[in-house]
Amino acid sequence: MLEEFRKFVMRGNVLDLAVGVIIGGAFGAIVSSFVGDIVMPLIGLLLGGLSFENYFIPLSSAVTATTLAAAREQGAVLAWGNFLTLIINFLIIAFVIFQIVQIANKLNPPPPPPAPAGPTADQKLLTEIRDLLAKGK
Repeated sequence: MLEEFRKFVMRGNVLDLAVGVIIGGAFGAIVSSFVGDIVMPLIGLLLGGLSFENYFIPLSSAVTATTLAAAREQGAVLAWGNFLTLIINFLIIAFVIFQIVQIANKLNPPPPPPAPAGPTADQKLLTEIRDLLAKGK
């Protein structure tokens, strides 16, 4: 069983997937930092210096806090500012992955289709018989 597991793990697809997950996680952290530390503060600056992370709608009258973390401790909130930040994260990641796939497709065009198979031995024999019979007429 250990040998089977080793063969499974060493297959190309499994290793490629592992590398992709690790790089994807690191890339996600970079994009999260980019959006949270650069993009959203700039958007907040354009909209009057507001921080999107603290935009929320209280769903309970018990919520009186002005920050999202404190409001969550008091009760249920709709954290739409955080949701907006995550949507921007997703769009950036999706766009970058789209660009990477386009570049990969240009660098590695699909192989040409295989040539059509020739006639089988039976087909060749039948063709010869047909041609001989056609000549005999």
